Amino acid sequence: MMVMLYQQGEREALVLQAYREELVERIGRAITSDGSVQPLQGLHLYRHSVPLERVYSVVDPSVCVVAQGSKEFLLGESHYRYDPFHYLLATVNLPSIGQVLEASKERPFLSLRLSLDPGIVSSVMLEAGYAPSSKPPGVRAIDVSSLDARLLEATVRLTRLLDSPAEAPILLPLIMREIVYRFLMGEQGSRLRHLTTLGEGSSPIARAVERLRQDFARPLRVEQLARELGMSVSGFHQHFKAVTALSPLQFQKRLRLQEARRLMLAEDLDAASAAYRVGYQDASHFNREYKSLFGVPPRRDMQRLREDALPQVSR
Repeated sequence: MMVMLYQQGEREALVLQAYREELVERIGRAITSDGSVQPLQGLHLYRHSVPLERVYSVVDPSVCVVAQGSKEFLLGESHYRYDPFHYLLATVNLPSIGQVLEASKERPFLSLRLSLDPGIVSSVMLEAGYAPSSKPPGVRAIDVSSLDARLLEATVRLTRLLDSPAEAPILLPLIMREIVYRFLMGEQGSRLRHLTTLGEGSSPIARAVERLRQDFARPLRVEQLARELGMSVSGFHQHFKAVTALSPLQFQKRLRLQEARRLMLAEDLDAASAAYRVGYQDASHFNREYKSLFGVPPRRDMQRLREDALPQVSR
């Protein structure tokens, strides 16, 4: 019996390794230079040949799978590292910090991100016998879990569609539903069910996140927002931080600073103008908070980012 179990374990390990190697080959063939592409609706591929500095962005509800290398997400005080053996699941739009940790020209970082549609998740839940909850669970909206054989195999089949553009419109929705089902049956099931509650717009936290994203440049009155959501101030703070790992004020500040950075880089605004556009009235206060998040003052940060964007031959 022990010999049979050992042999079965060896076979499963070989199958998993074959799937991982195929995932590397298919993503590497689909994106041959550093950057990102979206070859299919909702499917994003990434390639980086060197480790990256921290990238500040808003992560959408999605699943991220690494074929080669490793990456880390920072949310509040929590760190979420994932690699070819682990995937990351996010169920709410969150201002986060991402950093590619392992990458080289010989073994570039290769990954995919699959956007999650709350409607599809709700449909699969109902077919699987899960009734949507009217009250969102107090679970963190992002986490990392082990990538098991069935989920890895479905992910590989998803990338095979890159070679079958005629079949992709038919098979892509089916494979996406299977992937969602695998999540629901796994250790991230409760977190994924969380997405359906937030996606319906009936969740107080979902409404708060959406309000903050739309009105981040306006002054935040936590007491008024909590009252509009039918929650106490303490209850709102507790539930919001349980889901997003940030307080409402921290969430708003992240959105403001990331948008200010984008404005300075994309529209060539000076720090004072960008600060005013995102809701800051005091340029000194903006500079202090900007340096606290990004590590350097706005002007130095822009200089560094623009230098990094120049072709190597021009340096």
